[in-house]
Formats: sequence, structure tokens, C-alpha cells
Amino acid sequence: MQITNKIHFRNLKGDIFGGVTTAIIALPLALAFGVASGAGPIAGLYGAVLVGFFAALFGGTPTLISEPTGPMTVIITAIILNLTAANPDNPEMGLAMAFTVVMMAGAFQILLGVFRLGQYITLMPYTVISGFMSGIGIILVILQISPFLGQENPGGGVLGTITNLPNLISNINPTETGLAILAVVIIFLMPARLKKFVPPQLVALVVGTVVSLVFFPDVDIRRIGEIPRGLPQIQLPVFSAAQFQIMLIDSMVLGMLGCIDALLTSTVADSLTRTQHNSDKELIGQGIANIVSGLFGGLPGAGATMGTVVNIQTGGRTAVSGLTRALVLLVVVLWAGPLTEVIPMAVLAGIALKVGIDIIDWSFLKRAHKVSLKGAGIMYVVIGLTVFVDLIAAVGIGVFVANILTISRLTSLQSQSVKTISDDAISDADDQIVLTKEEKDLLKQGEGRILLFHLSGPMIFGVSKAISRQHTAMKDHDILIVDLTEVPLLGVTSSLAIENAIVEAIEEGRQVFIVGATGKIKKRLENLGILNLLPQEHLVNSCIEALEQAVEILQVYKQRSIPLGK
Repeated sequence: MQITNKIHFRNLKGDIFGGVTTAIIALPLALAFGVASGAGPIAGLYGAVLVGFFAALFGGTPTLISEPTGPMTVIITAIILNLTAANPDNPEMGLAMAFTVVMMAGAFQILLGVFRLGQYITLMPYTVISGFMSGIGIILVILQISPFLGQENPGGGVLGTITNLPNLISNINPTETGLAILAVVIIFLMPARLKKFVPPQLVALVVGTVVSLVFFPDVDIRRIGEIPRGLPQIQLPVFSAAQFQIMLIDSMVLGMLGCIDALLTSTVADSLTRTQHNSDKELIGQGIANIVSGLFGGLPGAGATMGTVVNIQTGGRTAVSGLTRALVLLVVVLWAGPLTEVIPMAVLAGIALKVGIDIIDWSFLKRAHKVSLKGAGIMYVVIGLTVFVDLIAAVGIGVFVANILTISRLTSLQSQSVKTISDDAISDADDQIVLTKEEKDLLKQGEGRILLFHLSGPMIFGVSKAISRQHTAMKDHDILIVDLTEVPLLGVTSSLAIENAIVEAIEEGRQVFIVGATGKIKKRLENLGILNLLPQEHLVNSCIEALEQAVEILQVYKQRSIPLGK
């Protein structure tokens, strides 16, 4: 059933418990994503608060938990790196421009929602989505190598990290690397029964921090440091004429990824709650949330699958759970700053690395080559392009290739439904086209001079070649019957191919009948002027009627010994 995101308090206990639980899960991830992005931990916290609050308030999926996610963090990290590199003398301006991109992405999401495009956002081949997400997961893992080894990011993104890998390994900081490994081990090996009571990310954060303070009090360990307390300051939009085109493209990529991320998670929420979200309203809510987050220096966000599932499992059913979660995190931002200052950067790197590993679609990677070699090839190409080239190119090329292969396959299958039948080929057509006894008898009476051109199924543009190939069979016949009874869709290209066959037949003196052209099919033929080429009585509703008229015409011309069409 379709639902709206109305706020009520009939499930208050479950919503509050769900909100508090997801806030505990969100805290370490928000800090980790903030540090990983280069905007700082406070940006991650602001993003978790603002995106979570406004998406819950204005969105179309009551149980959805929205926050900075791994994929969104990867994109904003690249945007921050590019814009700060483009403004080397004023990196603060580059960061402000990055937050402007977040606002522009939110505006783009609102436009998609206003124009009701939500239902089309996720209509992409799974091979492309899987490859794109796996590529993003790999990027996130690679970007954590430097802090995982206890060193500053060498810059240059993925390629910069890979190029500097020998140097990073040779200068490894054993203490910080040990803390990062400890965090990863805790998250991986924490017993499932304990995960029901406390999230492993929070345990890794607390244990890693305590170990660093107790066992390494005198060791120089890179920590988060002081986090500004209080409400954030407004970050007014900042534009640069030289960078505007890049900012616009980046915002569209960020906004589209946020839409895909949110709507896929909304679908997961639907399956768990047996409800149906409002896609367009959700996009508007996500857009408002990202505009506000960017306006106050927060990271962009989207629907988070893990947080949403936990919210539902712990009793959350309305937007009150998302609002509660945001308010709990706001308390942390305002008053718990001193508790987060001593968190080691390496521990956050370990948490973020685990997120990257989880984003990779391991399940499909293991089976892709068994399902389809072409599909697996598309997925691997998208992964490579995502990691080493460009996110837009990855999705664009992936979707293009996947669609071309799909269209080619559909065309091959649909072309088999383009058949020509005459008296001498009735037996060959029995397995392909069901003809009644009366239709067969009428065709036999035509003595091979009647050709039935039978089309069925959607006539997409690729089928036009099959129509043109069958066109050559018409030269040996005097009457052409074009049967469109079983055609639900007639594309422009196929319409023109049919027009060519009809026009050539008329020019050579053949009689032409069109059968079963109704509704949109008839309108398409009228708009092309095809129906004006034929007498009104040659536009019939059944194949029997066309065959009867064709036989009568042949008999008249036979009696008069006049060549057909003369």
C-alpha cells in the first residue's frame, strides 16, 4: 500500500528505541566519514544530524535512516580534493565550494522529485549498479591505507595512494597500524549475540581509544583533536566561474548517487515493513536535507541500509525514529566534544575500511561469470572505470554497453516474430503462427498470389531490419496483407520500414490491406500518412476479412484476364 510520511506518536516507544540505537551506530561512522572526506569529523557529525533530521521530516519513507554513507563520502572526498587543489592559495575557498556542490546536489534531487522521476532512478542494469558500488567500495578501502598505516594522505586520490604505497609501507607506524587492525578485528569477530546489544563499530571506537590511552600514553598518536562545539555556522554558496562547470557536473553525480542510494534503501525498507514508499517525495526530502547540510558545512547523505534495517528491527516505524536519532546526535555535537577529541585517527580508518569492504558486492562478484560472461564483463569494466578513470564515465559507459547488448538481444528475439506466409509456406508457418482452417483455405484459394505479412509483439527500432529483409519476399505476390493485430507497440523506425514496404507494393501495382491497426498503432500510421495511401475498405479489423476481399479481387481480375493493378 502507498503510505505518506505523516508523523504520529502511536509507536512512540519503538520509534524512540530505534532512534537511540541508530544514533549509537551512526556516531563512529559519522566521525570516520568526516575524517576520511578531508572535511573533518565535525562535518561528518553535522551531516549525520542535518541530513537525518530533514530527510526524516520531509521524506517519503517513514523508516528510512539517512546519513553520510560510504558511497557519498567517496564522491565528496574526490570533490573536496579537486576543488582544494584548484585553489592552492585558498583551500578554505575550495572546501566552501565543495559544500556548495552539496547544496547544488540537493537542488538537483528536488528537481528530480518535482518532475516525478523517482520511479525511473533505479532502472539501471544490476551489473552497472554492482560494478559502480564495488568500485566505490574499493576506492574507500584504498583511501584508508595511509591513515591505516599511521601516515598522512599523500594526495592524488587512488592513483596517488597506489603510487606511494612502497613509501607508505616502509614508513609504517606500528602503533597506529596496530590500533587500526584492532578496530577491524573487533568489527569482524565480534559475536553475533553481542551485536544485538551494542554495534561493533562503537565497541571498536571505545576499545581502540582506551587501548591507545592506557597502553600508549607517551606515544605520539594522531587523534581527532578538538571538535568545535555549538551550532554550526552558515556556509553561504561560493562559486567560481572557472570551476562552475566542474561543480555542476559533480553536483549531478553526487545527487544522482544519493537518489540511487536512498531509493534502493527505501525498497529494502518496503520489503521489511510490507509498505510502499513515495519515491518522488523521498527525493524531495533528500534534496532538502542535503541543501541544509551543505549550508551548515555538513557532509552529504542518503538512505543508509544498515541504519534503516536496525531501525526497523528495533521497533522504528515512523519518522519519529529518524528525528530522535538526529536529536541524540545533536546532543553529542553540542556537549560531548571532549569525549571524542582523543579518538585515534587510525581507529576511524579501520572502521571506514570495514565499511568499504562491506560496500563491495562480494555476492555477485563470486557468481557474475556463472550468470553471464557479458554481464560480468560489464561489471568489471565499470569497476575499473570507477576506480581509475571517472565515476560519470563508469556509469555512462556501463549503461550504454548494457543497453546496447540488451537491445541487440531483444531485437534478435523479436525479429523472429516478423513472418511472411503464402499458400506454399502454410505448413512451414504452423509452428510459428496459429492460422485458422478458414484462413488457410483462403490463402490456398489465392494460389500463391496473396502474401500475409504477420507481425507480433513490440516493434522496436531494431526490428526494422527484419521487416526490410522480409520485404524482399513480397516481389512474387500480387496482394499484400499487413497484419498488426498482435502489435502493442510500433516504433518510429519500424513504422518507416512498414511504410517503405507498402509504398513499394503500391508503386508496383499490388493491392495492400492493413489488419488490426487500432488505438496508438492506428494513430502512428495516420500521422505518417500511411493510411491515406490505401482505400478505406482496405483497413480491416480481422485477417479473415482481408483474405476474403483479396480472394474476391483475384477472382475478378482472373475472370477479366486483366493483370492485377492495371
